[in-house]
Amino acid sequence: MSFWYDGQLVEEDRVGTASAASLPLDNVGLRFGATVFTTMRVYGDNLQHPLTQWQAHCDRLTRSIQAFDWTPPSWLSIYKGCEQLKTEYPILRITLFPDGREWITGRSSHVTTADRNGITCWVAPPVYARSLPMHKTGNYLACWLAKTQAQKVGAQEAILTSDQGEWLETSTGNLWGWKRSNGEGSWHTPIHNRCLPGIMRNTLKKILEKTGQPVHLEPWSSHRLVSLLPDFEAMAYSNCVIGLAPIHTILNGATTLEYNPEHASIKALQRQLTQLASH
Repeated sequence: MSFWYDGQLVEEDRVGTASAASLPLDNVGLRFGATVFTTMRVYGDNLQHPLTQWQAHCDRLTRSIQAFDWTPPSWLSIYKGCEQLKTEYPILRITLFPDGREWITGRSSHVTTADRNGITCWVAPPVYARSLPMHKTGNYLACWLAKTQAQKVGAQEAILTSDQGEWLETSTGNLWGWKRSNGEGSWHTPIHNRCLPGIMRNTLKKILEKTGQPVHLEPWSSHRLVSLLPDFEAMAYSNCVIGLAPIHTILNGATTLEYNPEHASIKALQRQLTQLASH
């Protein structure tokens, strides 16, 4: 295994010890989670592939380091590191430290049968809401805990909520719902200042709008959910690793909601993603 750290490729030996990298124990990233990161899937072994969304990932990181007034990284070094690792790993995570250092790790694709055929989500209480939710910071403990609790009740994902009962996003992606209105079908996705503006969500929105399909971006307030949830025929979630995955069951307190993971709206959008990926 290997990773990229502070301008150099680091190889690990057989026992997993890095041969040329060290992180001081008083590092603020280690102590407080003071990092920002983004995770991308490299399509066609090409950082410039339309679905890899290289520039969108760089822009996300740039917005965060500017908002936090951190030292800008060497983007040339980051690109070089990703070029080095992409041949070994289709999934890359770029992490930036406040002092401008970069740490790039990779992993194999882990899209599961459940991701393809549909997952169960558990609606988490608001205590699990992310801190600084408009940014992807290293403090992802709330999301990890929410997903861990979801797995304990037989779910694969958690739906994060606000103190007012709004549905925000999943622990790893953005929510989607499809319903009919006046004879026409349309997709809905929640927006809120406590939701991460997902890169894959933006890609899907552009795909839908290009084909003349409306996308409704609005808060999923507790009041709005009363009318949305019974009308949704299909639900899904998206992120840059899995693309779009169907949700077939939602565990919402004492209520279980079920949706069609084979719905034509999901299949059509997945096909459009597949076509874009093949370009």
